[in-house]
Amino acid sequence: MAARGGIDLGGTKIQAVVVDGRDAVLGAARHPTPTHGGPPDVADAIAGALREAAAAAGVAPGQLVGVGVGSPGVVDAAGTTVAQARNLPGWDGAFPLADALRERLGAPVRIGNDVQVATDAEFHLGAARPFRSLLGIFWGTGVGGGLYLDGRPWLGRGAAGEIGHMVVTQGGARCPCGRRGCMEAYAGRAAMEARARRRHHDGEPTALFRLMRRHGRNRLTSGIWARALAHGDPLAHELVDEAVAAIGAAAASAVNLLDVEAVVVGGGLGLRLGAPYLERIAAAMEPHLFKDDAPPAVRLAQLGDLGGAIGAALLVRTPPGAAG
Repeated sequence: MAARGGIDLGGTKIQAVVVDGRDAVLGAARHPTPTHGGPPDVADAIAGALREAAAAAGVAPGQLVGVGVGSPGVVDAAGTTVAQARNLPGWDGAFPLADALRERLGAPVRIGNDVQVATDAEFHLGAARPFRSLLGIFWGTGVGGGLYLDGRPWLGRGAAGEIGHMVVTQGGARCPCGRRGCMEAYAGRAAMEARARRRHHDGEPTALFRLMRRHGRNRLTSGIWARALAHGDPLAHELVDEAVAAIGAAAASAVNLLDVEAVVVGGGLGLRLGAPYLERIAAAMEPHLFKDDAPPAVRLAQLGDLGGAIGAALLVRTPPGAAG
């Protein structure tokens, strides 16, 4: 059995899977992402999640063909080092994540961009299988993008697909990246939480933080936003409406440039809010589309919460004839 590990490293959660040679999930585990410390603490948490997934699959980590990790931040061309993963604690510089995980797990490790590997999974195994060109939009702590053009992933010079940093408002809100007017400044869950906290501190009523405490969270997770929307919370509705409008404008601009066949929406918020908000994103795109008589297909990511981890496992190629 040529088992491989896959890790989806997010701002709030670490999702681990072990898959066989045909990409079927044999075991899975989900742990919270550390909120304090630095890269070594994150590496410890990743290793713990992978060990749990491997135990569920009945294999030891050292028996895996390899482990792929989908990480935020800037991944070097060799797939070993991660830098500027600002949604992770204390991670401003470069850290040799692959080496750290290999020491902890005893298996080869390769790192890829978190959103691109999730896009890979949807292209090969999920919602984008019928298409040759694709824009993946993953709406979570930040908003990332992945691209396929003419059946091939498009990585540019290493930073392609950064749709969250397309400018939707000149001189607009400050983005976590430090620039102004980026789509992520309006739609990224971290930015949305920062805006909600400021307004709540200034006296605006909201159920968001009461729900957060009630459910034992220290951040406004996708589930908390969904519950606040279900409660009819005005501030939650306003901020999510702004996020949908920003995503629609950025997605339409990307489609106008690239003329892709399909847009696939995933990520923590995208999946939690689901089909009704997918329809709203498609509607928000329409006024901005140049080719409005032939809009792209807009699909919800099919592989769900495991898609990023399954895509990360695709980074580790199974030897020919070793499918298990």
